[in-house]
Amino acid sequence: MKLLVINPNTTTTMTHKIDAVARRFARPGTEVVTEQPQTGPASIQGYLDIARSLDGILGVAERHSDADATVIACFDDTGLDALRCMLTGPVIGIGEASFHAASMISSRFSVITTLPRSVAGLYENLEKYGMSARCAGIRAADVPVLALERDPQLARTRIEAQVKAAVNQDGADAVVLGCSGMTDLAESISTQFGIPVIDGIGCAVAMAEAFFSAGLLTSKVGAYAIESDDMATLSNAAARH
Repeated sequence: MKLLVINPNTTTTMTHKIDAVARRFARPGTEVVTEQPQTGPASIQGYLDIARSLDGILGVAERHSDADATVIACFDDTGLDALRCMLTGPVIGIGEASFHAASMISSRFSVITTLPRSVAGLYENLEKYGMSARCAGIRAADVPVLALERDPQLARTRIEAQVKAAVNQDGADAVVLGCSGMTDLAESISTQFGIPVIDGIGCAVAMAEAFFSAGLLTSKVGAYAIESDDMATLSNAAARH
């Protein structure tokens, strides 16, 4: 299968990090193609950045319309519904994948995100996905996305403090890392605190591959229906699956 992984921001170093993680989790034989938009914000932190990134995300999807499945490697699940309208194969956002994974291995989970302005949108997504009752809380580490690379030690210290608070104050028995830039911290923080720490990239890659193997395509009846002029394209894509 061809798996398209989209980094919705334009920071190349983050795209390389996302690509390395996606390849590590992908099955042998899966062709992983990781790409970022040509234009858009350098990082996505709140509603305005989300809006500015959408054209670039759609452009990436159009260039790889032959992909069997797509992963959106931004925790806000930026452009998720739009891509499900455009594409036939499954489209998995790392936020939604993380929430579902956490709910299956813990009774309550907390989310650690970057900046306070990202919190509201994540609560909206939890409600939309029907997962809000399972979330013990969303905590902002007050770390800009790009600071995860610029000052990794400070970022880690602040993230660790919020993980500790999630366990001791929220009563969380698992933690979801709410940014693809945190992906390289999951394993070591899990060992440090003795709880599952969930990175959405691995979860989303595994789910995309599983849906493809099961022959599950995105529904084209209702919200994700396509225009009649696109039926030939849809039929050809379905035949490939």
